[in-house]
Amino acid sequence: MTPPTPDPPARRSRTLDYHAPETDKSTLFALSGLEVMRAVAAGQLPPPPMSSHIGLETVSIAEGDMVMTAQPHESHYNPLGSVHGGFIATVLDSVCGCAIHTTLPAGVGYTSLEIKVSFLRPITADTGTVTAHGWVTRRGRSAAFAEADLRDSDGQVLATASSTCLIIHPEPTR
Repeated sequence: MTPPTPDPPARRSRTLDYHAPETDKSTLFALSGLEVMRAVAAGQLPPPPMSSHIGLETVSIAEGDMVMTAQPHESHYNPLGSVHGGFIATVLDSVCGCAIHTTLPAGVGYTSLEIKVSFLRPITADTGTVTAHGWVTRRGRSAAFAEADLRDSDGQVLATASSTCLIIHPEPTR
């Protein structure tokens, strides 16, 4: 005899409110990375749309160092009922990349080349606000390296990451 099939859980929805992405890149590249991060935190520039998906907020900014918080939600769950690793990786990738961004002069960009995440403890919506701290360990001309950790409100480490970013210099004018 097969067990009865349970009723599916109630459907829920979540509405995202976000700013349209900045399309005028000259505005962003006219500022240093530190200036961009400070302008986003102050509301002078719109945050990236991804921030709305994960409830990402800036706590502190210094050259080579970023602290951000995020809000795990049940809409971030994997099939096993805990927060999907993609949420955690996104938060850690964001804080690493932003820490690197704070070291860049005007006109220079970056992109993630790789990230390694170690998941140490499960996260659920009940975990509450999580805090990510990212710091640059080395920045060269063509690559930069950062590390990060993600903690709960008690300071317990939930995940760690190391990241490598490509530094993108403007094309030389001829």
